[in-house]
Amino acid sequence: MQKLKHEKKNTPLDTPLVQCPVVLSLNKEETLSEQDLKTCFNNPEVDDSSIQEVLKTYVYVLSKEGKPLMPCSKAKARKLLKKGKAKIIGYKPFIIKLTFECENQVQDITLGIDPGYKNAGLSAITDKREVFSAEAKLRNNISSLLSEKRMYRINRRNKLWYRKPRFLNRKREKECLPPSVQHKLDSHLKIAKKITFFLPISKIHVEIANFDIQKIMNPEIQGEKYQKGSLYEYENIKSYLIMREHAKCQLCGKKSTKGNSFRIHHIIQRKKGGTDKPDNLALLHEKCHEKLHKKHLNHLLKKSKQFKPETFMSTIRWKLFKELKNICNNVSVTFGHITKIKRHELMLDKSHHTDAFIIANGMVQKRCSPSLFIQKRKNNRSIQINRKKYKPSIRRKRYKIQPKDEVKIQNKKYVVMGMFNKGNWLRVKNNIRIFNFSTKKVEKHYYNNGWQFIPLLKEGVFLP
Repeated sequence: MQKLKHEKKNTPLDTPLVQCPVVLSLNKEETLSEQDLKTCFNNPEVDDSSIQEVLKTYVYVLSKEGKPLMPCSKAKARKLLKKGKAKIIGYKPFIIKLTFECENQVQDITLGIDPGYKNAGLSAITDKREVFSAEAKLRNNISSLLSEKRMYRINRRNKLWYRKPRFLNRKREKECLPPSVQHKLDSHLKIAKKITFFLPISKIHVEIANFDIQKIMNPEIQGEKYQKGSLYEYENIKSYLIMREHAKCQLCGKKSTKGNSFRIHHIIQRKKGGTDKPDNLALLHEKCHEKLHKKHLNHLLKKSKQFKPETFMSTIRWKLFKELKNICNNVSVTFGHITKIKRHELMLDKSHHTDAFIIANGMVQKRCSPSLFIQKRKNNRSIQINRKKYKPSIRRKRYKIQPKDEVKIQNKKYVVMGMFNKGNWLRVKNNIRIFNFSTKKVEKHYYNNGWQFIPLLKEGVFLP
């Protein structure tokens, strides 16, 4: 029996035909209809607009030879699977492969890419509809992990002091990028290849940008001022900071005294994304510097804006364009100001997947429900405490079930948090609680292969 979503009011008890809480005239026996009346279903599972959005998603199809075809609806995919004409090869997103030969007719699909430092937008459209929409969240812990790796490597080399040093055992290309920047560039290319695996992409439109950081910091800069930076005519950074702060400590506000020399402090640590630019450096007394680290008073210093996203976009813009040509022959570029003008003309809200829709020249196409791709580590080699020796040790064995994968236990799906007890037990969670299960109880394992896929219900609300 259906349950009402809310209690009806103003409902007469003596009307045998219609009970309406909105228009009282409908409660008469003589009137059986009313114009301009909008009613809703009492069943919350049908009336919920968020679930209606999920129904707009598509099932992606591969031919018998493994070539991508046009996506189909969930109902059609269900019929193909029941008749044995298709088999499932992927769950997130849902991909099926046909078991019979077909004509393999496809339409032109344009992929729009909105690259970014932390997030990237993606949208694939045809002439009439949008068949794929997603937002990818990239990893931002590569620098800190490399610093940790360097620490362990130095410690290991110190223990093996008797070995001969090898300084020239690593080779780099001429136009190489920093590892963290290269990782983000590769992430954009990986997700573009992932989309071309299940969709017949014929064109790729990508947004590029070149930011003038000096112009952002000083809008009036021009001519020779570009060659004269903030350190112009100063001996070093320390002398510039002393002049900028009028020889005062940024923590206590007092000038230097005898036996209390200055120290240079990074407001945002380098391992957390900070730089060596003067705007990220603070001038502190030696005693104030020790006090700041002991009592964790870093929040008292004024943090300046870091221009890492702008620098990243200016660095990779043409490399991304060249690498995308290896994925698709037809690649074109657009610019941020053009995307902004079109977005205002179409009166759309600002989001990464919406920008990607505009970059792909989307205008009147029917939108589909967007999804979220969260990038994760493929191999978890986290430090753990050895219980016997009570010393930190590195987990050397790679388990098949990794964090953020999904498992099915007792006909319920859970998100994996990690493994313990030498890989014999799992720690999983759902929306509410955290559970521990033995790996023997795992009925099915959904491997995410570096990307966690989450369907989007409403704007800003994602399914767990």
